[in-house]
Amino acid sequence: MSTRPRGTALRVLPAILLVCLALAGTWLAPHPIDAPVTAPYAEPGGDALLGGDQLGRDVLSRLLAGGRELVLSSLLVAALVTGSAAVLGAIGALRPRVGRLVERTADVLMLLPAVLGILLVTLSWPDGGRLAVIAAAVVLGVPYAVRLAAGAAAPVAASGYVEAAAASGERLWHLVLREILPNLRATLLALFGLRFVAAVYLIATAGFLQVGPQPPAADWSLMIRENSSGILLNPWSVVAPSLAIGLLALSVNLAAAALAPQTGRKAVTVL
Repeated sequence: MSTRPRGTALRVLPAILLVCLALAGTWLAPHPIDAPVTAPYAEPGGDALLGGDQLGRDVLSRLLAGGRELVLSSLLVAALVTGSAAVLGAIGALRPRVGRLVERTADVLMLLPAVLGILLVTLSWPDGGRLAVIAAAVVLGVPYAVRLAAGAAAPVAASGYVEAAAASGERLWHLVLREILPNLRATLLALFGLRFVAAVYLIATAGFLQVGPQPPAADWSLMIRENSSGILLNPWSVVAPSLAIGLLALSVNLAAAALAPQTGRKAVTVL
């Protein structure tokens, strides 16, 4: 195995392990996530390796079960934002009038503070919940992503082979899907990693504000909010989910950067 594949594997492996652990954590939890097993804010020991939360529930069990929805939601948001931004950016590069309209709309939406945007979307959404949080994260993420995608697509759209394809009568969607997007793999992969990190931040913020998952659900951000008053009694009830959120975002971002093609590394670093 050469040095580069080995280094890539080492940078991708932590993300794979964390994502798999978060997805399978529900079945690995040693105790029911809603059943008290110890005293409130009990210190680690015995049957509770990370101690108890504010109701005496096992922190480790809730930690293992609390990342699945966050991971799935963040992956979905990152995919939707990256895909939408890539298509809009490519169309804008091929059709300057459309590109200017997209940029002006993005500029307006970027003025909306993230927390205010989450509250506006989730509180106006019927019944709120996870779908409302995902919709808010997509709406808030696309304006930033489309700027990067449009900037990367512009020189590709101006290249000779794209102009030749357009002159030969190829349709817009052919130019977007067959000529431009395949040449943006490095940029889009790096963008996916960045949007995943942003989605984790937004979804975790929504959970902390209690406009997403509601008690007694096991959710990392909800765990931080619920147990913040007892951090001095059992720090792990807050520190453990905080570390989980940070490590998840960091590892996936590093994995996306590691998987980017070598020829796109300089452009990815600038982004």
